[in-house]
Parts: sequence; C-alpha cells; structure tokens
Amino acid sequence: MFSPTSSKMLPKILGADVELGNFIVGRESGEWGTGPQAAEALLEEISGISNRRLAYHPQDWGRRYLPDNGSCAYIDLGHLEICLPETRSAFDFLACWQAMLRIARRALDTANDKLTDGQRIHVLVNNSDGLGHSYGSHLSVLLQRETWERLLHRRLHYLLYLASFQSSSIVYAGQGKVGSEGGAAPVQYQISQRADFMETMVGPQTTYQRPMVNTRDEPLGTTGARLHNIFYDSNLCHVATVLKAGVLQIVLAMLEEDWVSCDLLLEDPVEALTRWSRDPTLQARATTITGSSLTAVEHQLLFLEEARSFVEHHPLETVVPRAAEILGLWESTLVQLEAKDYPSLRSRLDWVLKLSILQASLRNHPELDWNSPEIKHLDQMYASLDREDGLYWCSERRGDIEVLVTEADIERFVHEPPEDTRAWTRAMLLRTSAETIDDVDWHYVRFANPDGSYWRVPLDDPAGSTRHDTESFFRSGLSFDQLLRALDARQEFPITSINYYGGTT
Repeated sequence: MFSPTSSKMLPKILGADVELGNFIVGRESGEWGTGPQAAEALLEEISGISNRRLAYHPQDWGRRYLPDNGSCAYIDLGHLEICLPETRSAFDFLACWQAMLRIARRALDTANDKLTDGQRIHVLVNNSDGLGHSYGSHLSVLLQRETWERLLHRRLHYLLYLASFQSSSIVYAGQGKVGSEGGAAPVQYQISQRADFMETMVGPQTTYQRPMVNTRDEPLGTTGARLHNIFYDSNLCHVATVLKAGVLQIVLAMLEEDWVSCDLLLEDPVEALTRWSRDPTLQARATTITGSSLTAVEHQLLFLEEARSFVEHHPLETVVPRAAEILGLWESTLVQLEAKDYPSLRSRLDWVLKLSILQASLRNHPELDWNSPEIKHLDQMYASLDREDGLYWCSERRGDIEVLVTEADIERFVHEPPEDTRAWTRAMLLRTSAETIDDVDWHYVRFANPDGSYWRVPLDDPAGSTRHDTESFFRSGLSFDQLLRALDARQEFPITSINYYGGTT
C-alpha cells in the first residue's frame, strides 16, 4: 500500500461520447448498409451550432454543439454519436445521459415521420450488433496531469490496478448480450458486450485491438488530463449508470493520492475479463499476482474495502460529490450479487434485467433456445431507443426500475446545462450572437468580427466557467464586446500566408 503524500486531487469531472446503433428497415442497403443514412437523418433533427471550418472526416462529421444544454452530437463512421455536457456528480451524469437519450429519441420520432411508408429508422443504445461489430460508449474523467503520466507511462502497477478494477466492475456495469463475437468460443449469454473486443491492456487505438486502458491524450483544456475510457458498455438502468461513473471517479481519486493496493492486481486482466464475462452465474475465478483466486464479486468487494478506508481519510465532496451514497449503492449491490439475489438486482443492473427477460421468453417458448433468431432479436430490442419497442423502457414504465433521478431532473438537462462546470458558459455563449460563431470546441468558443479578426473565449478548465463564475456577465446588460472582454476573450487575427522560415505575413 502506498500512503498518501499531499492532496492533489482534481474534481473528477465526467464526460461521455457514445455511439448509437442505427439503421433503416425497409430501405435497400448500400455498400455500407443503411447506417450512414440513418445517422444523417437523425442528426438533421438535432438543432445545434457547427464548426464552420471543420472538414469532412468519417470519424467526426457534422459535429454540432447544442445551445440548450452545452452538449454535442455528430456522426462517427455511420453512427449517431451523442456527447454529454461535463458534470461533477455521477447522479448528474445519469440525468444528462438520460436527457441526451430523450434528445436522440425526439430526433428519431421526427425523422421517422418524414420517411416514406414502409421505412423506419431504429436506434439501439448498445455496443454490439451481434455480427462482429462493436461501437463505443466512451467515458471521460478529469485527472491530474502527473497522475495521468504515472498511470500510463511510469508506474505500470497503476495501469494494472485500473485494468484489474475494470475487469471485475462488469458485474454492475455490463449490459449483457447473447452469444460471442470476434472468433471467441461459443457461449449462451455473457455479462459484458465489450469483453469480446478487448484484446490488449493498453494502447491509443479505439477501433481495432481495443485496449482496456486507452492512452489517447486529448486534454480538451489546459487543466489536468482527460482519461479516455473505452472499456464500458452503455447502461440504461439508473443504478448501473451511477456505479459505472461514480465508482470509477473514486478509484481514480485513489490513484491520484497513490492509494494503490498491489494485492488487487490481476495476473492477466484481459483474460480475467473474458472469463468473468462469460459466466453470469458469477462463479468463475481469476488469479491475482499474489496467487489469490477470486470471483469478480470478491474482487470488487476488496476494492470496496480499500475505497471505504480511503474515503475515511480523504474528504471527497468537492472531488466526487455524493461519494458516501455511491459507496452505499456499491456495497448493497455487491451484497446482492454475492447472495445471487437476481430478483432484487433486476431493478438495478442491465445484464440481470436482460437475462431475466430472455429466460422468461425461453420458458414461455420451449421451442426456442439461445441460438434462436428470436432470442437474438430480443437481445437487441432490449436497448431499442423506441419507447414502445424497447424492452428496458417497458420495464421502466411498469415500475420495475430503481430510479435515482426524476423525470423532472432529466427534462431539466434536456433544456439547461449543468451549472457547476464550463458547460454552463458554453451553452450561454452558444445562445449569444450565434450567427457570428466561427468555431466551437469543448474548450473555447470563437466569434468572427467584420474586420476578419476573431474573439476567442477560453473555456480551459472543465471545472471552471460555472454559472456562479459568469452569470453576472450575461445578466448585467453588457454589450457583446464588453461581455467577451469580461470573459477574458482574446482577439486573434487570421494568418494570411506562411513563409518558408516559419514566419507569417
């Protein structure tokens, strides 16, 4: 165990960029299927402000930022990708995630109304089509830059600690899926949709040989570093979503304070992930570097014990809001998992809820088995965004889901940004003189001037530029130029040409 040195934790600001499965039924499929056409039709129905200078790129096309809540949407390789505004709390993260799904659903409904008879767009909030293709649900967390360097470049046991934690965390963060993909051995049902696609422990890539810990270094500001996590499934259950985000916040805070127990390191996190994912009975075991043989739940219980001790010695409210509630949810969920209390877990965890739905269907239709197309269809329909067709939403309407945020909380984030991150100021700027916005990104908004120069408003700190910081500027009746100066805007001039000696003219 490494003892803490000095308090250097940054607020564990959360973000996410999530690809959705989309296609059109009733339309002839082209070379790339109907996914790109579906994504374009969906994005067309999401109002936002685009970067006017962004060239076409298949992994980032049509990006637009939403003035309502400071979020973003674009097309990535034929998928509609929705990006959450930055949040401090895992509970706000849940509400913003559900809000973005509401925005995508409204776009789906409007786009379908415009299609000809016999055609219909479907959207799936999942990470695997069952045919060997996986798409991401990327979770971003703010880290201190020094911690990021230690984690990925200097202290390999930190890397192994994070990868080991992620391996067993699927017991509450998996969505579940029927069968296997990517040449893996056959299995009836497994816990994690991404497990078959995690092939190595570390690397910068996201679309091949996917790593459990991604090294992409895109800080999106000058404060800290952004850990870009590509490991997790998309969740719909409230408890699963909060645990996925909130427990990761706590574990990364532990890493920032050098609170690392080497007893929890797995010999092979990738192999452990595969083994644990393929056993929904939760009996499979993996080996730690000290020789202990643990189930995934036992492994998580040891992490919980470490986290409780850590929180007792470190006040976390400004770093991980509502940390005590997250710990309580984590513990009660693990206790239920240890007891195999699946009836109680149905309301909390996607993979358990989906498994119970599929098992009920198999009981009611003895002619079916796990290889039947009907069962594979139900697997996909669990995560349908359509409120009538989606099996998750049917369960929610019946009151079968443990709800952690209200519909009012969700609807608020459809129309308003989080108030305690830079998302608030971004949204306000997007609503101000929108016709002069020339360029926008997570960490700045740039406005064009008639003389060809620009005003660039920096949003470098994800935890800064909050409503408390900047609201008075927007409400005080300042002229547009005065507002920009109050926000520390910097005037920039276009480069007209570059000579061979590196100068500009």
